[in-house]
Amino acid sequence: MKSTIIFLGPLGAGKTTVGHLLAEKLDLPFCSVDHVRWAYYQKAGYDKTLASQIAASDQGIRGVLRYSKPFEAQMVEMVLADYQGIIDFGASNSVYDDKDLLTRVENALAPYPNVTLLLPSPDLDESAAILKNRLIRMLTEAGKAFTDELFELNKYFIQHPSNHQLAKQVIYTKDKTPENICVEIMRKLA
Repeated sequence: MKSTIIFLGPLGAGKTTVGHLLAEKLDLPFCSVDHVRWAYYQKAGYDKTLASQIAASDQGIRGVLRYSKPFEAQMVEMVLADYQGIIDFGASNSVYDDKDLLTRVENALAPYPNVTLLLPSPDLDESAAILKNRLIRMLTEAGKAFTDELFELNKYFIQHPSNHQLAKQVIYTKDKTPENICVEIMRKLA
């Protein structure tokens, strides 16, 4: 478990970029929860049809997130049982309003000393502005459409206290390259 490094953080925080680079440097496997999510959700009984109906209702994406939370908590437990190395948790898997689910995830992470939250700045409003600009640039370059709902959701992820509660350390990334961030993390590991 000491060789497992878990990254938490909102959309665009650099979890995947830094995770890949760090995995390379430390010769560890890399897992992005976003890439394995659906297999675990299926095992847990997630109903994609129901989630689509919720998304199409007035509940929208927030309703889907509420529906998904128990499945996310179970997925976190399963991923931690199945993977070692560098794990990118994805943006929503460290955000829990339900205290029982938060406690469940907190207990699953308890044995892992290297749970790192990536944020641009300790100022959460500044982090939201930086990540909004980063996401606009990334999505525009990829030719993907987006709405303000994405940025509001990410601001919710940034401001949610459970990220700080689950993290064992926070790395602020503003004006740092992924390489600089990896060096900082490796120093903390030593």
